[in-house]
Order: sequence, then structure tokens, then C-alpha cells
Amino acid sequence: MSMERLKYNRTVGLCSMEGRGFYYPTDTSIGDSGTLYTVSRSIDGDTRGIRVTTYNIEEEYFGTFARNGEEPGELIWPTAITHTKDGNVIVADEYMNRITEFDPEGNFVKILWVSESSDPGLDGPSGLAVDSDENVYVSDNNNHRIQVLDRSGGLQCSFGERGAEAGQLQHPWGLTVAPDGDVYIADWHNDRIQRFGVDGTFVRSYGEPGRRSDQLYKPASVCVDNDGYLYIADWGNEMVKVMDPEGNVVQSLRGEATESKWARAFLDINLEEAAAREKSDLETEVGYFVNDPHEVSSHIEKYFWAPMSVKLDDGDRLYVTESNRHRVQIYDLNRQ
Repeated sequence: MSMERLKYNRTVGLCSMEGRGFYYPTDTSIGDSGTLYTVSRSIDGDTRGIRVTTYNIEEEYFGTFARNGEEPGELIWPTAITHTKDGNVIVADEYMNRITEFDPEGNFVKILWVSESSDPGLDGPSGLAVDSDENVYVSDNNNHRIQVLDRSGGLQCSFGERGAEAGQLQHPWGLTVAPDGDVYIADWHNDRIQRFGVDGTFVRSYGEPGRRSDQLYKPASVCVDNDGYLYIADWGNEMVKVMDPEGNVVQSLRGEATESKWARAFLDINLEEAAAREKSDLETEVGYFVNDPHEVSSHIEKYFWAPMSVKLDDGDRLYVTESNRHRVQIYDLNRQ
């Protein structure tokens, strides 16, 4: 009997359009000091809430940076965030087709890349990762390829083309560089994870399309631990899946969120909302939408609702960023 790979730890988050909290977050990155950086996209037509929130696992709040706008250091539709070795923060913006670099305190450093009209421009950058040589991997979503930059923004190479065959991509989203250097990509429209070598050659594919607990439907993000296990934000199924190195699903999670400290502090002040919450059935039986994971998750608070991103820290913890509930669920890895 296999042991569960993930065990629930805690939840961080609060729906907030400014300051402490998130507003439709899309991704989280972990700095060397343990500082967490969660980028919020807001919703189309509402510029409030776009920012990067900085905090730690104990829910100490450190501030925000990168407000809405088109000037250098500002954001319109942020999708992804990652870190470099020196602690700098890189953010992708799919509206401006721009990759921006900040220092650890959130000060603007430079525009690493902004798309021009000529090829090989960006069209909807949706995922970011940095390898051991400080190369920056970008999911070029609408061009159905991966582009690789050096730290100065120079294009090193690109790989992938539109299609459903091995090595082809359709709207790739999140990606990661595994400990062995291979690149794993959430091939969103093809309902699978694809793995490539450091030279961009196809290695293998993981998963099959479907709604079952051992299948994938529109995966948004992937990360890989030192043992070769894959952790997948199965966005379309409102789940997080764990695969062993052979590609077998060994754990499927619906979510176990509890109140965060930020949420508890809000309810302690807003007594009417706290009273209404106390009367609510937070684990109701959903009988009408049993075949629609999105509807089920919208009714049951502890479940994942739009899990957009999965990230691992150096302390064997997994961070799941949920867009529709404005929070990050955190799980401990069990390696036994």
C-alpha cells in the first residue's frame, strides 16, 4: 500500500483588492529567505488588485509592489512569477507581452524582454522558470512554443510547435526545470505534461485526457521533486495530482483549505460576516452538479477552485495557488 505523498499543512490568503491578501492570484514564487511572492491578476475590466504580495509561511505580511499600468515596472495581465539565483523576481505579462525583472524588495530593475512585431516575438507569455545557468524559460502560449532567454534578455533558443503529436504543444502554460535539468511543461490544450531535455529534444509525455482522478483536463502547472515525482495543478478537474516517475497517478487531492490567519483577523473585525459564516454549511452536499468539478468547487470552500500554480520550496513543501478563492494552500511532502 503506497503512502500519500502530500499532507495538508495550512492555507494563506484573503480576498483583497489592495494590501494584505490576493485578488485572483495566478502564481507564487519562493525566495531564498523564505519570502513568498504571489502575483495577482485581478479580472478583466477591473484594474484593482493587480500587484505582487510579499509574505512568509507564518503569514507575516511585508508589502506589495508592481501596480497596474503600462510603464516599466507596472503590470496589466500578469500570469507567472519566478526567481533568479541572486533573489531577483521575474514576472510575465501576457497583455504587454513583456518579461520584467525586479529586485527582492520589488524595485524595478529592467525589462528583460518585450515583444516586437518581428519574429521571434512573444504572444501571451504564461509560464516562467529559471535553470541552474540562469537561463529563463518562457511559455509562449499563443505561439505554442518555449523560448529561452539569458539573463540579459538575449534569445538562446526556442522549441515546440503547434500540434498534438509528441513534442508538439497547444497553448502551453506553466513549466518547470526539474532537478536533473529537464523541462516539464503543462501542455494545457493537449491535456498532458510533456518533458524535454536541456537541448529541447522531446523525452516523454505524462497523463491522458479525461475527468477521472487518474487523468488530466487542462493542466495549468507542474513541478518535480528530487525523487522524480510530478505535482500537477489539474485546473480543469479542480484537483492537484501526484505522479510517480513512471507516470502513474499516486494521489489526487480536491483540497483541504482551512481559515488563514488573515481571514480570521478580518472576521474578528467584521462581526456580521463572521456570524453569517458561522451559520453557513461549508461542506454542503452538491447534488445537481456532480459531473461538473467547477460547480462543485464553487460550493465547497475547502476544495481547490481554479488551481493555477504548483511550486516546491527547498523545505519539502508544495504551494498551490488558487485563483478563484484568492489563497495558497500549502502541503508537506512525505518522502517515506
